[in-house]
Amino acid sequence: MELGLIHHVGYVVADLDDAIPAYRDALGMPVGPREVMPEQGVEAVLLGSGPSYVELIAPVADDTGVARFLAKKGPGMHHVAFAVPHLPSALRELSDEGVELIDSAPRRGLGGHMVAFLHPRSTGGVLTELVEDH
Repeated sequence: MELGLIHHVGYVVADLDDAIPAYRDALGMPVGPREVMPEQGVEAVLLGSGPSYVELIAPVADDTGVARFLAKKGPGMHHVAFAVPHLPSALRELSDEGVELIDSAPRRGLGGHMVAFLHPRSTGGVLTELVEDH
């Protein structure tokens, strides 16, 4: 399997409204889609940076993985996401290679992208997301 470009890097923050100005105003990054994703217990926003993005993620519930990450580690880098041309094929190939998948099937992510996560145990300790490139 061949990965595409880095689609985005995800940063966990405590509050999107507090975090966005540092990227928008100080770094000049345009603000893209922002939405609450209740099934994941987060609110997220994409900020542009050339062909890639920064995704800011804030928990909206205390019993989610992102909330636990924030409580344990504080704000900071959460994951890296790579573009792939066809997510179901990529997941099958990775599974066949023994990569531990968090998501065995694509799910809807920010902005309507189809996404899936790979377990950090299989990716050098880094949570890795695959995003179907469209």
